[in-house]
Amino acid sequence: MAVRPDRSGDRSGYPPTTSVRTRRAALSDAQRQTWQRLWPKLGIATPARSEGDGPLNTRTWFGRDAPLVLEIGCGSGRSTLVMAQAEPHLDVIAVEVYRRGLAQLLCAIDSQQVSNIRLIHGNAVDVLQTLITSGSLCGVRVFFPDPWPKARHHKRRLLQPATIGLIADRLRPGGVLHAATDHPGYAEQIAAAGDAEPRLVRVDPAAEPLPISVVRPPTKYETKAREAGSVVTELIWKRTEK
Repeated sequence: MAVRPDRSGDRSGYPPTTSVRTRRAALSDAQRQTWQRLWPKLGIATPARSEGDGPLNTRTWFGRDAPLVLEIGCGSGRSTLVMAQAEPHLDVIAVEVYRRGLAQLLCAIDSQQVSNIRLIHGNAVDVLQTLITSGSLCGVRVFFPDPWPKARHHKRRLLQPATIGLIADRLRPGGVLHAATDHPGYAEQIAAAGDAEPRLVRVDPAAEPLPISVVRPPTKYETKAREAGSVVTELIWKRTEK
């Protein structure tokens, strides 16, 4: 699914909906069959939903009332799967524009019978704005967002002040924003934006308990980055009570 171009002329400060590079790759026969069988139950696409549908009813979607985590840009879902299995008391919504990555995660969910993950095919800002209500998330995870390294493309980066403010609004008091990047310049930008958001405070996970785990398995991308000498920066904030 192609991400919609930004033709709205919006000056709200959110990155344009082209802020994520999309990749086109055909699904394998097994992936396609799994998609056809499970997507109607476990996945939705945005903006395919009607505007009148309103925010997600996660209690109905998951079949229970549990603390909710949003993972933005789950890729092929390796971290998503492992962390969801380690935290069965949490419900996880994974957002990705890359359809084959979602298909890979869907196959893993099926083979390992994981029940606490749901999938959204679409743009993260659209999801945050239209599907997630204020104060409803106990955690947001953003691992290795596209750094858009060229200066003229920095406006496409996802984690900018407006988006971080939107995330802060969607977090409940005590909820956690956990970001990771191997791009030094982007790490500095994320850190500055997060520290400037008045509803977020930087936390040391070793010093206080958090509602979600911040221990994550390394991704294939991360492993390659470390082998190439890149340093991975972890950034963790907690939503204040205000």
